[in-house]
Amino acid sequence: MSKRNLVVVGTQWGDEGKGKIVDLLTDRVAAVVRFQGGHNAGHTLVIDGKKTVLHLIPSGILREHVECFIGNGVVLAPDALKKEVEQLELTGLSVKSRLKISEACPLILDYHVALDQARERARGDLAIGTTGRGIGPAYEDKVARRGLRAGDLKNLPKMKNILAETVDYHNFMLQNYYKVEPISFEAVWEKCQAYADLIVPMLADVPSLIDGYNREGKSLLFEGAQGTLLDIDHGTYPYVTSSNTTAGGATSGAGIGPCQLDYVLGITKAYATRVGGGPFPTELVYSVAEDSGDAIGKQLGERGREFGATTGRQRRCGWFDAVALRRSAQVNGLTGMCLTKLDVMDELVEIKVCTAYEYQGKTINFPPASADEYDLCQPVYETLPGWQSSTVGIECWDDLPEQAKAYIHYLEKQVGVPVSILSTGPDRAETLILQDVFA
Repeated sequence: MSKRNLVVVGTQWGDEGKGKIVDLLTDRVAAVVRFQGGHNAGHTLVIDGKKTVLHLIPSGILREHVECFIGNGVVLAPDALKKEVEQLELTGLSVKSRLKISEACPLILDYHVALDQARERARGDLAIGTTGRGIGPAYEDKVARRGLRAGDLKNLPKMKNILAETVDYHNFMLQNYYKVEPISFEAVWEKCQAYADLIVPMLADVPSLIDGYNREGKSLLFEGAQGTLLDIDHGTYPYVTSSNTTAGGATSGAGIGPCQLDYVLGITKAYATRVGGGPFPTELVYSVAEDSGDAIGKQLGERGREFGATTGRQRRCGWFDAVALRRSAQVNGLTGMCLTKLDVMDELVEIKVCTAYEYQGKTINFPPASADEYDLCQPVYETLPGWQSSTVGIECWDDLPEQAKAYIHYLEKQVGVPVSILSTGPDRAETLILQDVFA
């Protein structure tokens, strides 16, 4: 097998099933690199019926021969990292010896979490729907050049002075604008000293490690979090995350040249889901709390177990949106798609696909730039027959129901990207490879 570097991205609003596919493909690579996001993402892996949920550590960690890198584009919550490392090592996995962390990773500290939660409360009905875990404020500190980074843990006396100034800065906002309790500097400083013991031994020059593998002819896999439509630049702004979730984020978030990326695999759910606020044209509104709303929305949510791996929040469900997927294909330069959760739709009599939007009296084939304009879009649907038979665990393309094959081909035609992998269930083994992405 020749060297081939893959980027795996979500093409919708996240929760497409990236973790499973990354884990599946890692038997072919030397290392997995996480290039953006934070512990607000959750990747669920199921191997032989056993479920593992990862938040920061790359999904290759379950394969002992694979190295795992956390790139500089990731905002690192040391307390979350500690918990995740300990839980994995309790299962017998070697983690700290295989995990390398970029010195340039911004740290998420207590004041970031306090700011995130205070802002969401202050927004009320206009809340973005963040996880409240400090992701956005940590990225803000990075861009404002006042953030503390993982490498600062190597020089604690210098870090203490910077930390004192930063805590004072954020406490002013917390107390005087948001009217909440300040963060204790001493408490944060005590934690930072403990964080150094965990993190400093794992610090590494990640771009040099990546370059070394490339020179040795070894394949690498680059793993993103969230989805394309939550990208800070290309998503449904301002209802987005605070990083670049698209394939281009792999270059800056890991430290690899764009010409060294060979294949972009877009993970795509066979329907659509979204967590939190923001526009969702094809939504089938259903409330678990009130047990009311669209029956198909309820069915998709229940069969798909559509609750966040990180927060447990109910996901909003809807029909497949080909308009949004065209944008994802465009901005990521998708080479192929992996279609997940096809089995969730096994019982449906009819299936709708959004093929265009009606916007201000015009039919448009690509989504608008802002959330306000997005909210004015009405979906234009085509209706396809369902297959009403089980696709769970099917191992051969020919064994799929004809209507399921037709649905897949229809999505390929609408998006303009081939389906190279088909997930037929949550387990690693329940996967149908239609095209070898390493070939």
